[in-house]
Amino acid sequence: MEKVTLETDRLTLSAPTADDVDAITTACQDPEIAKWTTVPSPYSRADGEDYVRRVDQWWADRAETVWAMRVGDDLVGMIGLHDITSHHSGDHAEIGFWVTAEGRGHGYVVEAAQAVIDWGFRQLGLVRISWRAVAGNVPSARAARALGFRYEGLQRQALTSPHGRDDGWFGGLLRDDERTPVEWPVL
Repeated sequence: MEKVTLETDRLTLSAPTADDVDAITTACQDPEIAKWTTVPSPYSRADGEDYVRRVDQWWADRAETVWAMRVGDDLVGMIGLHDITSHHSGDHAEIGFWVTAEGRGHGYVVEAAQAVIDWGFRQLGLVRISWRAVAGNVPSARAARALGFRYEGLQRQALTSPHGRDDGWFGGLLRDDERTPVEWPVL
């Protein structure tokens, strides 16, 4: 699949390139990113280079679509549709994201995710987008709720990462769901 650039009011979403490796490597030194995601910790420049190479392959294979979130020339996070799967009853993907320390608190995730979700439902024909996070990741849950995801429960020890197994919160958004926030028992 060809890479796509998405624009929002404040952000440009485009696939990361070799020019982003230093910014990605710097961002992934943040203990909050390592705590809540599956990025390696410690995160090396080689990890950043490998990530950019893998993103290129994911786009080519239509396995994942990953964008760097940019404000002007500054990388403020990453967002993507992961594990894109095709079924006879429609495609499914999982949304994932992280934001730099400097980018937090500005609403960039929700703004970027709205564009990514719209694109996924329209262009990829997705029927469902899932969301998951380590239990306790309240900022991620707040973003998912704001996007209209429905909380679907807690799964014990369901998530794996380089630091072991964690309990996970799970949510989902269907193509035809209203995108207004609903009650989440964990928020």
